[in-house]
Parts: sequence; structure tokens; C-alpha cells
Amino acid sequence: MATRCEKCGKGPRTANMRSHSKIATKRKQYPNLQSKKVDGKKMVMCTRCIKTLNKV
Repeated sequence: MATRCEKCGKGPRTANMRSHSKIATKRKQYPNLQSKKVDGKKMVMCTRCIKTLNKV
């Protein structure tokens, strides 16, 4: 599984998971990555980059 966008470089962030008693546990938040063909080349990009490609 790819963890970085090939266009903008967006990658996973760290965040806290909070229990009912407010204990913080580290976890990762991954970007929404999808594979898309751009100019005949298959790329893994975040949905934000795909959205801006469709605008242009």
C-alpha cells in the first residue's frame, strides 16, 4: 500500500485516539489515496489532487 501522494507528497499524520476516560493513544491518519491514469501513466494520488485535475 502506498502511503504518499505522487503529485503533492501528502502522507500520513499522527493523531490521538481518545478513550472515554480521555486517555490519549497515538494513531495514524492516512490520506485518501486512489490510483488514476494521467497521461498514460498510472499514479497514486490523493483525492484532492484528482479533484483539481478534473477542474483544469
